[in-house]
Amino acid sequence: MPHLSPPVLLSVYCVLVVAASLFGGWLPSLIRLTHTRMQTIVSFVGGMMLGIGVFHLIPHASQKLGNMDTTMLWMMCGILLMFFLIRVVHFHNHGIAEDAQDDTFEPFAQVHFHSHSHAHSHPQAHQLSWVGIVAGLSLHTLLDGIALGAAVQVESTSMALLPGIGVFLAILLHKPLDAVSITSLMAAGGWRKRNIQVVNAGFAMMCPLGAALFLMGANRFPGIQQELGGSAMAFSAGVFLCIALSDLLPEMEFHSHHRLRLSIALGLGVFMAWAIRFLEPEHSHLFWDLST
Repeated sequence: MPHLSPPVLLSVYCVLVVAASLFGGWLPSLIRLTHTRMQTIVSFVGGMMLGIGVFHLIPHASQKLGNMDTTMLWMMCGILLMFFLIRVVHFHNHGIAEDAQDDTFEPFAQVHFHSHSHAHSHPQAHQLSWVGIVAGLSLHTLLDGIALGAAVQVESTSMALLPGIGVFLAILLHKPLDAVSITSLMAAGGWRKRNIQVVNAGFAMMCPLGAALFLMGANRFPGIQQELGGSAMAFSAGVFLCIALSDLLPEMEFHSHHRLRLSIALGLGVFMAWAIRFLEPEHSHLFWDLST
C-alpha cells in the first residue's frame, strides 16, 4: 500500500472530520437519539480519547522531545488550558435527557446540565448563551486540528501504516457529539435551520484550520520541527485526557442505570485505542529514542 504524503493524508482526515461534524448537526433529525444511546456513545468516545492520550500521544511526544520532564510539562499545560476552558464555558453537554424511565432524547431547552458541584445543581440549558458554547467548542476543535496535524507529521517519520490514525478516529467520533450540542441548543433558541447549519459548518472548519496552522508553523521553523511536533502532541495528550476524565466519563457517575453497558462501552473505547498501536512500528512507542 503506497504511503500518502502528510499533507494529502491530513487533507483526507480533515475532510472526513468536517463530514462527521456536519452529520452530527443533522443527526437528531435523522435518527431517534435515546438517552441510553447517547450515554453509550459518550462512554465509548471517552474511553477512546483516554486511550489515545495514554497509548499514542504521550509515547510519541516523549520520543520526539527525548525528555519526559518536558513532555509532562506540555501535557500539564494542555490539561490546565482545557480544564479552565470547560470551567469558563461548560460546553461539553451532549443533550442527554436525565429521565431514565423515558429513555428519550429531549431538546436542549428541556435538558438539565451537570454542574458537577457538591449540590449537583442543574441550571436550565436555555440560560446559557449559544455563542459561548460555539466559541468554546470552536477553540477546542482548533486544538483538535493542531493535534491531528502534529500526529500526522510526527508519525509519518516512523513509517506508520496510517500516520495519525488514532488521533483521527478519536476526533472523528467526538465531533458529531459536539455538533449535536451546538445545533440542538440553537434549535431550542428558535434559530432557523439554515442559520444553524451555517454555524455548524463554520464550527466544523475549525479542525482543518488548526491542522493548517500547525503545518504552516512546522514548515516555517524547520529547524525545530521535531520539538514543535513533540510539544504539540504532549499538549494534545493533556487536552484529550482532560476531556475524557473531567467531562465525558464523569457523566457516567450520574447514571445508576445501565452501569454494565456503559462500563463495557468505556472498556471497548480504551481497547480500540490500544489496538490501533499495532498499525504503528514497535519502536514508535518507546518513551525516548534509545539510539540517540
